[in-house]
Amino acid sequence: MEAPQYLLRDVPQEERPRERMMNYGAEALSHAELLAILLRTGTKDESVVHLANRIMRQVGSIRQLVDLSIEELTEIKGIGTAKAIQIKAGIELGRRITRTGKEEVKAIRSPRDAADLLIEQLRYLQKEHFVCLFLNTKNHIISQETLSMGSLNASIVHPREVFRAAIKCSSASIIFAHNHPSGDPTPSPEDVALTKRLVEAGKIIGIEVLDHLVIGDMKFVSLKEQGLM
Repeated sequence: MEAPQYLLRDVPQEERPRERMMNYGAEALSHAELLAILLRTGTKDESVVHLANRIMRQVGSIRQLVDLSIEELTEIKGIGTAKAIQIKAGIELGRRITRTGKEEVKAIRSPRDAADLLIEQLRYLQKEHFVCLFLNTKNHIISQETLSMGSLNASIVHPREVFRAAIKCSSASIIFAHNHPSGDPTPSPEDVALTKRLVEAGKIIGIEVLDHLVIGDMKFVSLKEQGLM
């Protein structure tokens, strides 16, 4: 028996995402409806609404969708390279809009200043990302770099790579940060051990490690404030 076709014309006018957005505003739309607007078109077998709902069911949550690569998105039935790029572009635009204003911070004076810059960048990621904020003598951020992805350990995050990047941009001090995909920012013993190793390396080179932040879901822990470095 041939599978039924779900076309946009089968969806009542008032239930179509674009019409709902026009009538009620973007905030009234579900994740799947916003995704449908980004995708623009469905396939020959299903409407864009059904496609978007199927994608959300398959990936499980908006948080998991954010972390999918273009290659992983194209493995989903109905998503080609063009649609995958549209999704990733929409996600990145949202991230940049969220950061607008926060980037106007002139200097990092507290762990909260640094966390406010990084939480939205890191909170949805499904792998651990180790980020360095490189600061000048006035505590202004002169560069930001992601140096590793994956579980943190001494073999992945090596002082040589960290301080090579710091020297390259003439950094006077560094703030480290990484995310916990679980959403719980409690530092692990490995986080503490790695931080102490990097602090010691910084003392030898003459570049101060100001802090290491562990980012969770809208929460963070400062190892400096906790007396763990």
